[in-house]
Amino acid sequence: MMSLVFLSVCGFGGFAALISVAPLWVVRGGAGTAGAGLVTTVMLLLTVATQGFVPGLLARFGYGVVLSAGLFLLGLPSIGYGLSSRLAIVLALSAVRGIGFGILTVTGSSLVADLAPKARRGEAIGVYGLAVAVPNLVILPLSVVVADRFGFWWAFGVGAMPILGVPAALAIGKVHRRQASQRTGSATAVRDPTTERRELGRVLRRLAQPAVVLLAVTLAGGALITFIPQLTASSTVSALALVVLGVFAAFFRWWIGRVADRRGIGRLLVWLLLGGAAGMALAALAVSSADRQWLLLPAVAIVGVAYGALQNLTLLASFSQVTRRHYGTASTVWNIGFDSGTALGSALLGLVASRLDFGVGLLILAAVMIIVLPAAWRLSDR
Repeated sequence: MMSLVFLSVCGFGGFAALISVAPLWVVRGGAGTAGAGLVTTVMLLLTVATQGFVPGLLARFGYGVVLSAGLFLLGLPSIGYGLSSRLAIVLALSAVRGIGFGILTVTGSSLVADLAPKARRGEAIGVYGLAVAVPNLVILPLSVVVADRFGFWWAFGVGAMPILGVPAALAIGKVHRRQASQRTGSATAVRDPTTERRELGRVLRRLAQPAVVLLAVTLAGGALITFIPQLTASSTVSALALVVLGVFAAFFRWWIGRVADRRGIGRLLVWLLLGGAAGMALAALAVSSADRQWLLLPAVAIVGVAYGALQNLTLLASFSQVTRRHYGTASTVWNIGFDSGTALGSALLGLVASRLDFGVGLLILAAVMIIVLPAAWRLSDR
């Protein structure tokens, strides 16, 4: 588990270092807000496109090889950003990073579900969530300040840190091969392809509801993470807002897992969506006037609660809908929902801001969370 935590910190640390810096880099190069939004969108679209292939790659090459390749693809292109701030070049490098990130996201959450005892799965997901969230909490806000005060090259260097996780990935590969060989005898049954397709269809339908709930909250989270530096003129205020968002998201992603293990999910999904919508509406009010920008801090705190807690609960709900044999599918669908929401959220807010303003875009994202409330209610009943 420590190897997984270490490589997750390295991998997500490299991701966090550039998620806000890369859009700023292309803005400095002459691109507008729509172009800035495309940087995150392209990376995460390639992430989503890759995630569907990861279970097959793992079955063929094993965790060690696939994870190592993913970490290299995520880390090495970071250095290339410094060669040019032209939008086309940054988008191409972001696409390569997206492939590596897609590999990392699916393998990490799948390993947690496979190794954790069912009675403590929520807590295990919470611990893994901390390993993912801490880099966002520390590196993401500092990267904006470092790039602004010391130069973008420093942030690009931190973006290459996923390469440090390769030895841990190889160690995990050895452990997983050993455990898989011990379970081989109980997994040799031959299944009819038609039955397999029908079962997969049922599994995907059951996974759709947690994915939709996750999509709604990550639309908001992705938009804020990308554009907080542009919602205020002060790099210090934007860094503080990113810290607040990260702290609340990290704590509640961990804490809610223990609550769910003891009491179940219940109506938590519904209440968290309502809270997230209220936070986005407050953020819209904050950016409507320079005198109200202080409201951005409580707004991102409220959104952070929903953003962090719903990540844990929707992943936990996804695994509860399937058997162990389909944990890889559940992990893939959940990660596609997460990264699609992050990508589309940044693109949507960038597009609306370029045509109207940020406040309107934030209100639209709040409305999306209200729209998916019926799905959360049905999932809570199940």
